[in-house]
Amino acid sequence: MTFRYDVLGLGNAIVDVLSRCEEDFLTAQAMTKGAMTLIDETRAEAIYAAMGPAIEVSGGSAANTIAGIAALGGRAAFAGKVKADGLGATFRHDIRSLGVAFDTPAAADGPATARCFILVTPDGQRTMNTYLGAAQDLAPGDIDRDTVAASAVTYLEGYLWDPPNAKEAFRAAAAYAHEAKRHVALTLSDAFCVDRWRDEFLHLLRSGTVDIVFANEAELHALYQTADFATALAAIRQDARLAVVTRSEKGALVMNAAGPVEVPAMPVERVVDTTGAGDLFAAGFLHGFARGFDHATAARLGAMAAAEVISHMGARPEANLQALAAENGLPA
Repeated sequence: MTFRYDVLGLGNAIVDVLSRCEEDFLTAQAMTKGAMTLIDETRAEAIYAAMGPAIEVSGGSAANTIAGIAALGGRAAFAGKVKADGLGATFRHDIRSLGVAFDTPAAADGPATARCFILVTPDGQRTMNTYLGAAQDLAPGDIDRDTVAASAVTYLEGYLWDPPNAKEAFRAAAAYAHEAKRHVALTLSDAFCVDRWRDEFLHLLRSGTVDIVFANEAELHALYQTADFATALAAIRQDARLAVVTRSEKGALVMNAAGPVEVPAMPVERVVDTTGAGDLFAAGFLHGFARGFDHATAARLGAMAAAEVISHMGARPEANLQALAAENGLPA
């Protein structure tokens, strides 16, 4: 079966503001290292004033995944809300320049375009403070039924489960996808996000609203409230039709009906910035899945894309991922 798009991503349309910092900066700002914290506009202004020199690049978890799919030669689309302001124009330009279809109308008024302040410590760990702004105003009316039906997979960003109208947009997209006999994927995004919405995320899996779920170890433990990895893994195997669990340097596991498929991490000379590692793993896997590759091959593409993105600052690939796949004997 042919599709207009391999993957349609729904998520926060955010401009990332990245800066390096020392551990004591996080302490002084009362930030939890490695976490994503939602902030208001006042806090956003305070952090920006306190942080060092910064780089501004378009981001957002699902948008990064979609950018990765485009970099692999995939056909991709994105739905997310920006305001008709400077940063909104930047986001629209950046994602379209990658060949991604992005037609969500910009908001004429209301909150400004979202931005995420990403503080990167010397060990490469990222701590995120996100002002959602206009991004949280994604609504069911922004979801185009025909675009969903034309996409092999619709990919939902867990971070965007907070605003009620965005939840309804997700539910509408999932309904359109299943009506057209397409797949729906969800990334759990963050352990704190799981803590906020555990029961609802579990319902999405158990009800079949979501066909594929992406989680890292911390998110998996949070979802099932257990410190035992084997127990959590067994639980998600029961609840999800297909689960992809990333484990940093330990690689990844794909849980399907036949049992776990284990794929090692791709070696990296130096970890510079872990921002986007999970996003790009999802990009590689979803690209392979949409193209009909077996789960192991799809996961190896994910490992390759994740390794590339953690080798430099920023959450979007800098290398030609198609060429990189060929160098590693992988289809793209």
